[in-house]
Order: sequence, then C-alpha cells, then structure tokens
Amino acid sequence: MKMLSAKRLLSNVVPACPLLSIKPKRGLVDEKLEIVVRYLRPKHDVTLHSVHQSEDKDFWEAFGHYVSDDNGTVTVAKDASLSGTYVGVEAMGLMWSLRPVPGSRAGLRLRKKDVLLPLVFHISVHDGHVSQGFTQLTPLVSLVIERWYMAPGVQRFDIQEGDVRGTLFIPPGPGPFPGVLDMWGGGGGLVEYRAALLASHGFASMALEYLSPSNLKKVQVNVNYFETAYQILQNHAMVQRDRLALLGLSFGSSVTFFMAAYSKIIQPQCCVCVSGCHIPVIKSSVEETFDDLNKYISKIRIENNQLIWRDVILPIPTDPTLKVDVGQITCPVLLVVGGDDQNWPTLESAEDMEQIMEKAGNRHLLQVHIYPGAGHLIEPPYSPHHRATNFSLQGSKDKVLMLWGGQAKPHADAQEDSWEKTVAFLQQQLYHATPQVKL
Repeated sequence: MKMLSAKRLLSNVVPACPLLSIKPKRGLVDEKLEIVVRYLRPKHDVTLHSVHQSEDKDFWEAFGHYVSDDNGTVTVAKDASLSGTYVGVEAMGLMWSLRPVPGSRAGLRLRKKDVLLPLVFHISVHDGHVSQGFTQLTPLVSLVIERWYMAPGVQRFDIQEGDVRGTLFIPPGPGPFPGVLDMWGGGGGLVEYRAALLASHGFASMALEYLSPSNLKKVQVNVNYFETAYQILQNHAMVQRDRLALLGLSFGSSVTFFMAAYSKIIQPQCCVCVSGCHIPVIKSSVEETFDDLNKYISKIRIENNQLIWRDVILPIPTDPTLKVDVGQITCPVLLVVGGDDQNWPTLESAEDMEQIMEKAGNRHLLQVHIYPGAGHLIEPPYSPHHRATNFSLQGSKDKVLMLWGGQAKPHADAQEDSWEKTVAFLQQQLYHATPQVKL
C-alpha cells in the first residue's frame, strides 16, 4: 500500500518548468506545426514568440497572447490568441504573421536563397502578455525548429546548357518523374525555393533564370530561350517527357500564357499561373517587352510613397494583337488571383480571359480561384505577407517601394489554399490524367 501511494504522489507532481512540444521539429515549410505548452498554472497568461534571422541578417518575429486552460495547457491549434501579430485560432500564426522586428530596415522581404539549408526558428514561451523587448527577457521554455524546402533525398543540379541557366530539383526515388518548369516574375534572378518544394512533392522541377541575371547580360532572352529550357527539362533522363507543366508567377505567368498559346515546341500537359495577366505579349525579346511596358510608366500611381503598377496595363485592351490569345490554349490552366492585387490587374485579366476562352470554346480548361483580401505575392503556405517591399524595376538600378497589396490574414489563407490546390492540380494532371496527344 505504501508503494502504491508513493506512485500516486509522483504521478501528481507538476514539473518545475513548463514543457513546450513542437511537432515536427524538422519538416517541410508547408507542413503544419503542432505546438502545445503544458504544465503552466491554470488560467495563466503567456506569450508564444517566434523569431527567425534571415540570410540578410534581419530578424523577423511573430507572437500571440494566450491563456492556459484549467489543466495549465495551451494548444495553439485549438486555443485562440487574444492579441499579438495574429488573433484567433491560428495553428500557423507564428509563421505567417512574421514581421521585421521594430527598428528594422524598411521594405524587407523574407525569401530563402540557399535551399540546401533550413529556415531556423526559435520558439519560446514567456510569462505574461508581452509585445516588445523579447531579447531582454528570459523565456520560461524555448525550442529550435527547422523548416525545409528540400525534403531528404531531393537532388539539386545546376543547369548551364548553352545560354540557359537554371536549377533542376529531382525528387527522391527511381523516377522518372513528371516535370515542372518554374518561372518567377519581374524581380529577376534565380529563385529556387518553390521548385525545391515541388520536388519534395514528387515533381522534377526546374527553376529558370531569365530576367536580369549577371551571367545572361549578353544573351537575348526570347521565345527560343524558353523553348530550349523546356527541352532541357523534357530530355532529362529523370523526367517523363510527355508529362510536363508550366508554372509562372506575375510576369512568369505572362510567359506561360504566351508559350502555351503559341509555341510549337512547348506543349505542356497543364499550366499554373499565379497573379498573372495575358498582357503583355512577348516581343522579339523579354527586354523589348519591358521596353514597351515602360512607355506607359506615366500611368504608375504613387500613394504613401508606394508605387502602384497595375494601371500600366489598364484598361485591358480590346485590340486582340495586344494580348495573348488564350483561346488557343489546349491544356488545363489553374489561375490564382489575389482580390487586392495592386501590382497587376489580375482580376480584370481573369475576366477577359474567361470571355476569350468562352468564345473560343475552351473555357472548360480554365479554373479560376479568386481570393478576396489577398495581394500579388502569393507564395508557398505560411510565408509572411509582404504588402509593400523594396523592388528594382527592370531597366533601372534604383529601388522603389512597390505596393503588392493584400491583408495578412486573408493573404495567409490564400497561400495555404492555393498551394493545396496547386499541388493537387499538378498531381491530377501529371500523374493521373492521360497524356494529351499533340498534333
């Protein structure tokens, strides 16, 4: 009896320190976290805090204010944050509501450069409801977690064939795999993280460099450049040549629409276009295309020292030669649109594309998902929202503060839902659908 009583006493002992549990501690950036704090005092005020130092050495943070339940527990996926950088029940609020710490440089954007290394986050629990001065405080408990774009076994290869530059990511396993040609927007450079994440989901993905790269200054980036890149991906031994997709964001979507409509070489099984327009039409080179757009630079609006670029393309022209004839597209297209996009007239463009495709008889190929309150930069899920950031306009060395639009919570919801739809769409079209016969 004495031994049994001792066991009962031990089972009722509350640890001197709270216990923070986070699963997974090491996972992909699009995996949801399970965050639980145990062994707090019942009905106790605590702050959960997340901090990350970017590769540019800037610090980003997020925090939520919670009250423990009758058992002294906070379960982030079930309990509401009363205030902080996010409110309500938000399982991933400590990720998507990240913002630069007070005193940071203006116009920052958090983007992963080296995908061979993880995003590292310090998650901590603080006594009381705290909103500032976290570096001066000693947390009750803390953990370090890693968030990766590359799953274990994904391989990364530099692509330098002829004039084409890019990075190819191959999923783990024997292959061959369906392929995705991934094109970003007007910011230029080689952006790898989305392609790496797609490879983590089973797609051989090639991030293509095509705007303002230092090693392409003397190269004319034209239709042939994109067609050659497509063929490089198509001819790779680990890629299924008849199961390829195009994925574009912003100006990358304009390239995607143009190639899918007019190219005889690029014959994708499907396309995903995020925050894109069927204007402009690609000229003899990408540089010439931007030169044409810059003729209308006087239409740019400036509000609160932020550039609103969307008016450059408005109104949507009625002249069919000034926009891509999407009526000629013969593959399924997934179109993701932010309802508060302040950079491109994506809503107006989507409406015009629907009308063109309706007349052409291929409207059934177009899926349009419009997200009210979302801005232009719709990225993989749980990325922080950037309403306005520093940006270098094509053909200019000067940086401006570009307004992208959107509000944090609806933008976060849009990123989560659109990514889920994008991966499901690619899986359906590239893994399950019968390859289209092209004449």
